[in-house]
Formats: sequence, structure tokens, C-alpha cells
Amino acid sequence: MEMLTDYCLDKPGAVKEYPFGPGTMVVKVGGKIFAFLSGQAISLKCDPVIAENLREQHEAVTPGYHLNKKHWNSIRVDGSLTGEEIKSMIDHSYELVYKGLPKAAREQMGSGGK
Repeated sequence: MEMLTDYCLDKPGAVKEYPFGPGTMVVKVGGKIFAFLSGQAISLKCDPVIAENLREQHEAVTPGYHLNKKHWNSIRVDGSLTGEEIKSMIDHSYELVYKGLPKAAREQMGSGGK
């Protein structure tokens, strides 16, 4: 999980917070969450069509726990998915959130989304 945490925090403009207590870290860009990390799971924002496909392809990917199940997936980090596969999902989540930020916020961070 430490590798995934570091990967999230290496994204331009990424900051970590603990709004739900010490057991759940959230990672935000521009004040918007793109990742929840808790225990051996990570929850990430996802395009609804891609989210459904990932759930069908991987047993470790389920609808977002306590989140909007249409737009969020929870991924068990149990070794069934490679680090690269999860990093790709992190990239997708970050880009979705980054692109949804106001133009001024994106410009202030530079070219974070790409």
C-alpha cells in the first residue's frame, strides 16, 4: 500500500488528509478527492462504463464502498492485480477529477492532468 500511497501523492497538486479519522486517508487534487486508502483497499473514481468492465474482469474490484457506486470502485490490494494495473486506475481517477476542476484551479497547478 505504501507504493500506491506514494504514487497518489506524487501527482501534481496532490495532498493527503484524514477527514474520517486516522484509519482512512484521502488524496485530493484541487480540493476534490480522487483516492481513498484504508487498510488493504483503495477506492478510486472511474468512468461508469469502465467501472463496470473492471468489476466484471476482476474479482478484487467492487462498487465503491460507502461511495457513489456508479462513479467509484473499491479495489482490494491482495496481489490479484499488478501494481501497474492499479496505478493505471489511479491515473484514470486523478485525470477525471483534475479535468473536472475549474480552469483557474488547473492553471494554478500547471499541467497536472497531462
